[in-house]
Amino acid sequence: MIGFNSCKESKQKAKEEVVEEKLPNIVFILSDDQAWTDYGFMGHKVIETPNLDKLASESLTFEKGYVPTSLCSPSLASIITGMYPRKHMVLGNDRVLPGEVRESKAQWKSTQRPKNYKSVIENFRKWNTLPKLLKEKGYLSFQTGKWWLGNYKNGDFDYGMTHGDPNRDGRHGDYGLEIGRKGMDTLYNYIDLALEKKKPFFMWYAPYLPHSPHNPPDSLLQKYLPKAPTEYVAKYWAMCEWFDQTCGDLIDYIDKKGETENTLFVYVCDNGWIQNENDSSYDKISKRSPYDYGLRTPIMYKWKGKIEPKQDSLTLTSSLDMVPTVLSIVGIEQPKNLDGIDILDKSEVEKRDAIYGEIYSHDFNTIEESLYYRMAMTNPYKIIVPDETNKPNEEIKLFNIYKDPTEQHNLAAELPEIVEGLKQKIETSWNE
Repeated sequence: MIGFNSCKESKQKAKEEVVEEKLPNIVFILSDDQAWTDYGFMGHKVIETPNLDKLASESLTFEKGYVPTSLCSPSLASIITGMYPRKHMVLGNDRVLPGEVRESKAQWKSTQRPKNYKSVIENFRKWNTLPKLLKEKGYLSFQTGKWWLGNYKNGDFDYGMTHGDPNRDGRHGDYGLEIGRKGMDTLYNYIDLALEKKKPFFMWYAPYLPHSPHNPPDSLLQKYLPKAPTEYVAKYWAMCEWFDQTCGDLIDYIDKKGETENTLFVYVCDNGWIQNENDSSYDKISKRSPYDYGLRTPIMYKWKGKIEPKQDSLTLTSSLDMVPTVLSIVGIEQPKNLDGIDILDKSEVEKRDAIYGEIYSHDFNTIEESLYYRMAMTNPYKIIVPDETNKPNEEIKLFNIYKDPTEQHNLAAELPEIVEGLKQKIETSWNE
């Protein structure tokens, strides 16, 4: 088995075995707006996620995973490129130019947003994406679900559901958002196509789940209504189980096709969510925030018989590690611009002393105009540094995220040396 290789020789041997053997299919499963706490295997007392619980038990599961930013568009762009938002420059969901007035939000999204976002997409296309890199090994790549960057071809996918046409509501997934909510047939057809062509495949399964609108099947809603403090919470909890059911459907289909032992599953959530009890919105310390309820997610790697299952509650990892880890597994040389590491390489994990994050405005323009926070996560401390220009009245926060996972106690005043050291780490990271 591979996973936390103890030396370069064993790592090279594992790579050679992959090259000699049949290349694994690769399936990215991406949740959408779900807190790191909201799974059975992460300890939630009410939400039932039996399929993801099973996946976690069969995976190298990192409980302390992070995305670099807590908003969907930049988070997804980082997952597919392996780079921080400050590099790929997808900083938020909508690009709004200085002085621009949005009298009608719906009209602006269909007319002005595509014009503003054109340069963002053009810049994004300069970078390598995982589908583009996998072409070297003959992979077919498929996009389903959430995708913010126009047509699926902008991510170098061979096939996809998202057309990206602004005249047909092509902003953040369009037809792709039907996957999961309206069945799985398109995804199954893609898998069948790859098997027919005898090609390894990369599948991007990023359904609009448990994302709002929270309109779960009635059977699930009735299950959670008696258990939840309000109907709003019951709906969100039911959405989490609905998402879990679709993940089970996907995993079962691959198993039915006899491809389980030849498939690498990678799981992550794009950003967190705390459901408000008295309305349909989210708590300000979750999505779009620098706190762990916005950034933290379990990250899982399953390859039956190849990656040893383990639930790791200590190691810090990032969604930025997904691309370099996959490339290492399939024997593709990593571009130098990647910001993550091969998380299966023990020596690389031991050398890492921090992972980083950055939060921008939802309506962004330049880094200077849009940056809100920068973060560094270490064992055991996490620092949140507000931007002096855009968040001038906020204080630096320091938390021991191992003893205080819900970030209740700000230690910045008590530990000034730790604060200064982590601030310097952030500056060094940005200057590299």
